[in-house]
Amino acid sequence: MPRGQPNQHSSSSWLVFLAHLLFILAVWTLFIKYLFPMAYALVYDESLMRYVYWDFWPLAHIWLGWALLARPPYTRALAIGMAVIEIAIICTLLGRFLADPEWSIWRTNWFVNKVFVLTCFALVLGTALRRPDKM
Repeated sequence: MPRGQPNQHSSSSWLVFLAHLLFILAVWTLFIKYLFPMAYALVYDESLMRYVYWDFWPLAHIWLGWALLARPPYTRALAIGMAVIEIAIICTLLGRFLADPEWSIWRTNWFVNKVFVLTCFALVLGTALRRPDKM
């Protein structure tokens, strides 16, 4: 590879990494928000949906992961839009939580999930802004 030329393989590898990170986060979020709470409710003979946190972010994460791999024309706009929205929401929620934290198993799981999702979307936003030609 000539000097000064961007390494196409490394940028592709980075996008593949981000896509797989989004897929892992989607699965982990499904576990944290749906499967674990349902299993807990079953064990303690409570309503199956009592501890479930309903949202559709895992589907959005899968969509963005797919877009990073398939690279349709709207990938960069999707990445920036989703990252900005996610970062704003998570920072607001974390700010509220940290003002008066409740370290129950539910809130701790939620907190850890949010920290990882925030990190992922900071990486996505940084990539979209720093290397727009690769998205």
